[in-house]
Amino acid sequence: MGKMSPTRRWTLLVTVGAGLLLITLDNSILYTALPTLTEELGATGSASLWIINAYPVVMAGLLLGAGTLGDRVGHRRMFLIGLAIFGGASVWAAFSPTPESLIAARAVLAVGAASMMPATLALIRLSFDDARERNLAIAIWGSLSVVGAALGPIVGGSLLERFWWGSVFLINVPVVIAAFIATLIISPHNDPDRSKKWDLLSSLLAMIGLVGTVLFIKELAHVPQNWVLIAVAALAAVVGFTLFVRRQHRLDEPLLEFSIFRNKAFTGGVLAAAFAMFTIAGAQLITTQRFQLIEGFTPLQAGLLVAAIAVGSLPSALLGGAFLHVLGLRGLISGGLALGAVGVGVSIAAITADTFLLLVVGFIVTGLGLGAAFSVASAAIMGNAEPRKAGMAASVEEVSYEFGSLSAVALLGSLLTFVYAAVVNLPAGAPGLARESLSDALGVAGGDQAIIDAAATAFDQAYLVTLIVLGVALALGAIITNVLLRAYGRGTEAMQYAENH
Repeated sequence: MGKMSPTRRWTLLVTVGAGLLLITLDNSILYTALPTLTEELGATGSASLWIINAYPVVMAGLLLGAGTLGDRVGHRRMFLIGLAIFGGASVWAAFSPTPESLIAARAVLAVGAASMMPATLALIRLSFDDARERNLAIAIWGSLSVVGAALGPIVGGSLLERFWWGSVFLINVPVVIAAFIATLIISPHNDPDRSKKWDLLSSLLAMIGLVGTVLFIKELAHVPQNWVLIAVAALAAVVGFTLFVRRQHRLDEPLLEFSIFRNKAFTGGVLAAAFAMFTIAGAQLITTQRFQLIEGFTPLQAGLLVAAIAVGSLPSALLGGAFLHVLGLRGLISGGLALGAVGVGVSIAAITADTFLLLVVGFIVTGLGLGAAFSVASAAIMGNAEPRKAGMAASVEEVSYEFGSLSAVALLGSLLTFVYAAVVNLPAGAPGLARESLSDALGVAGGDQAIIDAAATAFDQAYLVTLIVLGVALALGAIITNVLLRAYGRGTEAMQYAENH
């Protein structure tokens, strides 16, 4: 790709940003729509979880292969192909008649997203030559990821107040068309590298490992446990990841070169992105469910509540990228995660004291810390990879992003159910199904206030436990990244690898 004019570079950023917003919106847009979807389609609790999980699981499994394929055939082409698949799958999802059809449509949506997502970041890496300008561009990219994730519940809630549930998918179509046309006009051609090899089997092995991991976590937390399914899931996870690693060591051009993790700035960035998205996705999922089911919030009201995280994250994301060369990776990433942990602590205090305003303040503080950490993490990852490996680096960045979201849904969603079932104290004669989950309890209560009150109390205890887990995870992330990034303090650049090699 030849050198681009400043105007064209920043216009390209806007164009790929539109695609990124679609991807991140679809990660979280179902959080507020899930109760409606469950009722309209008659989905079971397990099916509801997979309606959400099918998208990040398939995407995470294909991202490594998609990034390397982009290096081979051209990232512009991959972006356009991804847009087309995403648009078609959105129509399919909108008109799905059954939970199984919707899960399949979400999986195809993930194929389109996996094709697009590495291309968005790789095109930025290849277009912005100046390190500081690139830091700012990647910070904007990172802020769009956070904003998109936060807008999902709001957009979903707004649409559900006026239209049927399929509208949360149809909203993608006009954006796809506009982004496709803009890409054809604005985005320059980048020369494909036919010497690059692409290995589909590696992608499939990674996906088997991820699906096994998610299923293992979900079933382990389910009451009662299906130990046969748990064993099969654990075996799939171990076999999938083991074969993936062995295959990478045998390939001349692997999808993932593990040597890249020797760079501590790169590894610190990967971990920071995962911890940040684990917290954002987890807080959104459990909070929107809690306030809709217990407090009677509408989907829009619940979406606006969790948007407080984005309100805090947007300014810190932009400022972090602009002043990275002054503040350094260590302070922004480790300090940002630590500040996020403080914000979660404030939220825990708010729930304990039943103070809604304090909860909002806690979410804003959490976002303030995570915005800086997430946007700078992206700069650390892309800046510490060679330009010829931009697709691989972008894929690793987005795998960490997706795995953070995916593990939050699988782990925290299951933990919420597990704690609820463990602590719920139902009145005598209550239906057994009421012990499974709060939504099940509300469905079989038949107006029995004693059952409703007992279920709500148990769910609140489970919500508090999951918030504590989020806070501990962020504190752990702050400690780990602080150790990894000791050499990247004030005044050091993120672009150590790219500039020195």
